[in-house]
Amino acid sequence: MSRKRTSLERYRLKKILENLASKEGRGTELISLYVPPGRQISEVVSMLKEEWGTASNIKSNTTRKNVQDAIVKVIQRLKLFKTVPENGLIIFCGAIPQNGPGSEKIEGPYVIVPPEPIKVYLYRCDSKFHLDFLMEMLKETETYGILLLDSSEATFATLTGRRLEVVQEITSGIPGKHRAGGQSARRFERLREMRLIDFFKRIGNHANEIFLPIPNLKGIIIGGPGPTKLDFMKGQYLDYRLKEKIIATVDTAYTGEQGVKEIVEKAPEIIKNVRYVEEKRIIQRFLYEIGHDTGMATYGEKEVRRALESGLIETLLISEKLDKIRVKIECTSCGYAYYQTLRSREVQVLEQNISNALCPRCRVAALQIAEKKEVIEELAELAEKAGANVEVLSAETEEGEMLLKSFGGVAAILRYKLQG
Repeated sequence: MSRKRTSLERYRLKKILENLASKEGRGTELISLYVPPGRQISEVVSMLKEEWGTASNIKSNTTRKNVQDAIVKVIQRLKLFKTVPENGLIIFCGAIPQNGPGSEKIEGPYVIVPPEPIKVYLYRCDSKFHLDFLMEMLKETETYGILLLDSSEATFATLTGRRLEVVQEITSGIPGKHRAGGQSARRFERLREMRLIDFFKRIGNHANEIFLPIPNLKGIIIGGPGPTKLDFMKGQYLDYRLKEKIIATVDTAYTGEQGVKEIVEKAPEIIKNVRYVEEKRIIQRFLYEIGHDTGMATYGEKEVRRALESGLIETLLISEKLDKIRVKIECTSCGYAYYQTLRSREVQVLEQNISNALCPRCRVAALQIAEKKEVIEELAELAEKAGANVEVLSAETEEGEMLLKSFGGVAAILRYKLQG
């Protein structure tokens, strides 16, 4: 059963991929290894040993050494696994130039257990790490139901990531609107109306049978030409749980599979808006608590940190654009340590100047940076330990921008009121 990936998991994967995508090697010195579930570790190690032997044919001494050293590191890391994890295993390793030619340093191995199963078995040496398969996983992969209808037919389909499946098509058998005049015209219209209601009931039953069993069904898109879809939605034909999941109605020129494809073309924008709506709802709840002074929300790094340490937070809200680092500064002379929260560029300045700074306690120039961690990651870890939900929000909505600019990018909805 698939599990909805949280915004925090998506953020973490995105940060890893951004870091790996920024790295570039010379020639073919960066190794990408994708191992799908079911493969034997021993089999992969044997393949890598063969590749180590093949690499001995590389003419450039530097390239040969870098590739072989990277392969050895990958083998060493692989041997720490008894079996391939259930979603597979991905390893990146290679020589990255540091300060010009001849200054390469083997970086990695970077080990990723993917958030969903991989099918590809890949070993590749290149000047860049191969990230396409992981990039694909960043895209929304929840399942959406598609229901397309008019008075003559209905089509039921599912959309999971890029995979579209037409599950069923049914017809109504209702004749068109051609009718005789006078009394028979009214009777014809009544009969047609009754048959349309029966067809709507059939559509509802099929939709309930097809869509309700889908785990983590994200939403339902209803489409079709003309007003028939709106008449269907006004009635009580769908199970209330499905009715609550209707996220869009789309006008199409066609019914059947061609009409479904019309909806799929418009789906990326619809799906993107679903996450925006979720984010808006979360931030609007926070704004309500703040605006009504209920004491059930707080903001700012200091206050949120205090609430986290007291176990008061229900949902932690963090902007993905929060550019702050939590730095632990330690004195090697007396052991005194303290923390500072700085922007990335301020950390660089601190690193340059810290050797000249005096310890606040012993007044000796023996300070060093002992630890650095992104505030997003640090607060998220505290929240996870406290059993709080974590929402990493974009700054692309008006509400998301407000979280970043008006509330410092860190806020929380509380379980209990913050005292004092």
